[in-house]
Amino acid sequence: GIITEAWMRIQVRPKFRASAGVTFPSFEAGAEGARQVVQSKLWPANCRLLDPVEAATAAGLDGAQALLVIGFESSDVPQGDFMRQAVAIARDAGGKVADDSIIISDEPGRATGREGSVGAWRDSFINAPYQRNITTGLGLVEDTLETAVTWDQWPKLDAAVREAIQNAMNHSCRGGTVTCRFTHVYPDGPAPYFTFSGFGQRGGELEAHQEIKRAASEAIMATGGTITHHHAVGRLHKPWYQGESPDLFLEVLRAAKGRVDGRGVMNPGVLFDG
Repeated sequence: GIITEAWMRIQVRPKFRASAGVTFPSFEAGAEGARQVVQSKLWPANCRLLDPVEAATAAGLDGAQALLVIGFESSDVPQGDFMRQAVAIARDAGGKVADDSIIISDEPGRATGREGSVGAWRDSFINAPYQRNITTGLGLVEDTLETAVTWDQWPKLDAAVREAIQNAMNHSCRGGTVTCRFTHVYPDGPAPYFTFSGFGQRGGELEAHQEIKRAASEAIMATGGTITHHHAVGRLHKPWYQGESPDLFLEVLRAAKGRVDGRGVMNPGVLFDG
């Protein structure tokens, strides 16, 4: 649509910050630790879990440990107690973190989360889009896809999506890698973010990407996930979005669009035909 007027919400810049990186012996153990932290209602500003492969490539770990990144921040309230409570919960769930790697700052302007494995992952995350501009030109088929799922369905979804992506890459890219991290974690479930990467056949990169995306999307829908958590829906997600949406909801959405955009000028055919 066309935005003609908008409100802007501003917030006071955080003064109090705290961060920590907690390692776990497996992705499954890390997921349990993350679940316990968010269900404690401490509401961390950052709670991300990296699987062992991503923790190794992006955060410098040994490839056998998952990394749970925890962060708190506030403009008004010191965050040390919240962080200590979150770390205690993570440790009780099997996590390990050295006391000197728990960074708590009550000084304005002092950043946290810039050192150690947490800082290494942060730098890798920021640099990834720039690196992708180079690797895509070299023929690498890579992308990310995300979903959200309840905790009870999470193990099944993780296994199914990894298998679907790997099988598709074996067929279209002669192999490749797939990793996963939690970008958002809620009391009722995580938002897993899968990354795949493999060398495609010259001239067939787009078809390879479509095959991988299709296989992953089918696996997500078959195991209780939603087709997207925050990447939004559009033509790429349309087949699965329509299958996920109740008929009545689509009718209401179509009626609303017909009322405000009767001639179908804005993004025709994106969410539904006609």
